Amino acid sequence: MPERIEPTLKLPSRRRAKRSGGNKASSVRRPTPDKRKTMIRNALLYFGAGTVGALANSLVVWLFGTYGINQSLGVALAPSLTTYWLYPRLVWGGLWGLLFLLPLIKGSLYLRGLVLSLVPTLVQLFIIFPYHTYQGMAGLELGMLTPLLVLFFNGLWGLATAIAIKLA
Repeated sequence: MPERIEPTLKLPSRRRAKRSGGNKASSVRRPTPDKRKTMIRNALLYFGAGTVGALANSLVVWLFGTYGINQSLGVALAPSLTTYWLYPRLVWGGLWGLLFLLPLIKGSLYLRGLVLSLVPTLVQLFIIFPYHTYQGMAGLELGMLTPLLVLFFNGLWGLATAIAIKLA
């Protein structure tokens, strides 16, 4: 029977490093269960508040179009209030609401809402209008004041989201 040869190369043990010492690179701090619950609650709160903000935004956009305010400003923006138009706006409003999770601006929640509303405004003006709806850069094919109206409507989203967060 052939003699068995033992390997000379020893591989490192797969045991976890102890928390008190050990390798710091391998000891990853995980949030405690209470912290995870808080993070999930905040995410749900901000998503829901963003959806409320999107509903307020959508209703104001629709009312401005219905009463001819947009047309009087030379902007051809008059959506019909249908589920096809409203549903994606509510979902995106909720997703944009998750921006409130970022610790960017301390202080007034309303100021945070206004500043954070600039993100969906920039996306609408420089990605959605030119590349998805083909309305030109900043939606200028809809009218010269389109960027100003988008800034106004999204500012309303930010304020309505901040109010929903405050009331929750």
